[in-house]
Amino acid sequence: MHKKKKGMVIKMSKKKIVVSLGHSALGYTTEAQRDAVRVTAKALADLVEEGYQLTITHSNGPQVSMIHKAMTELRRVYIDYTPAPMCVCSAMSQGYVGYDIQNTLRSELLGRGISKPVSTILTQVTVDPYDEAFYEPTKVIGRYMSKEDAEIEIKKGNYVREDQGKGFRRVVAAPRPIDIVEIEAIRALVNADQVVIACGGGGIPVIEQQHILKGASAVIEKDAVAAKLAADLNCDELIILTDVEYVYRDFGTEHQAPITSMTIAEAKASIAQEQFSEGTMLPKIEAAIAYLEKVPSGRALITCQSRVKEAVKGRTGTAITA
Repeated sequence: MHKKKKGMVIKMSKKKIVVSLGHSALGYTTEAQRDAVRVTAKALADLVEEGYQLTITHSNGPQVSMIHKAMTELRRVYIDYTPAPMCVCSAMSQGYVGYDIQNTLRSELLGRGISKPVSTILTQVTVDPYDEAFYEPTKVIGRYMSKEDAEIEIKKGNYVREDQGKGFRRVVAAPRPIDIVEIEAIRALVNADQVVIACGGGGIPVIEQQHILKGASAVIEKDAVAAKLAADLNCDELIILTDVEYVYRDFGTEHQAPITSMTIAEAKASIAQEQFSEGTMLPKIEAAIAYLEKVPSGRALITCQSRVKEAVKGRTGTAITA
């Protein structure tokens, strides 16, 4: 950005932001994803046009489940094929989601006269093999299985969960992220004023054993990685896009009310009051807190994609500060 002052042109540093995209920004099938990303690209291009330095991360729940199911079924049909472990499925989802985002966003930017590289970094994230999450898996993935198939998975040491009347599904751990392996590559591209897509789906979970990185049978909460990424890059803002315009108090009740702003202390108090659902809003609030505790001068913003341009200007959304 440039600003004129008394006949001089003074170069102003851009605000660095990490944007975390939810399921609705990507769709749930390959065709739906292509359509959804066209809309998402417009919202992201708006932020670039406003002068923000953009780093993007995204969910991958439906995508990684689809890949895991496809690879498992391929193994059932063709016995010579080996089933793909979760870390490989995560890598595949990062690749094809990143491909759709980077191509569509690049086209949208060029259509607006903005020539800016958009790159996807296949990103690994280290986790602790002794993380308690490995002992109590919570993330459901993949196809519904029969009782017989579920018993085979249990014999292999995997966890399954029964959905009454539907069948059994695989359950994997969601450990806490420790380090983003490719952070220096990401930082180099950010410092070169490029748009970067990284840590997709929470990153490929890996366990570090001396100098070797070994894939873990797990998934990482993407908002937790978004917070880590924003902190590591010392970003000015962390923007978490979801299905609602605001975070709400007493959500889903007749007393539901939007929260326009919160401090860390107020957010923690609301968590203690169980104001936020564990599978939906709670991870986003926890991510905002984690980021702000590392970057107290920053701001976390939670809103919906269609209103993000107004939200960054303070006109809508929920802003959380230290």
